[in-house]
Amino acid sequence: MPKITFIDVDGTSYEATVDAGLSLMEAAINVGVPGVLAICGGSCACSTCHAYIDDAWATVVGGPNDIEDATLDLANDRRSGSRLTCQVAVTAAMDGLVVHVAKND
Repeated sequence: MPKITFIDVDGTSYEATVDAGLSLMEAAINVGVPGVLAICGGSCACSTCHAYIDDAWATVVGGPNDIEDATLDLANDRRSGSRLTCQVAVTAAMDGLVVHVAKND
């Protein structure tokens, strides 16, 4: 199972061992990462699970589809590595991924 590190807006790290197939959002909620609000429950409708993927992981994680891209327009401080964690399915290749949670309040 891949290990994912989430870093909240205060710089606190949260380690998650995640079953492949779960979303990054589900993993963050399972380990209590603050800032991953997930108000829409993972339906790609609110951007409250917005996070940043480091450039080094961009190829592994991939980019947003058109619906996620449009929803990201609602996010605070969108950047090149912005993703909605509800839309990123964890794979074995993501072992070691570091995800920085955006300010989602």
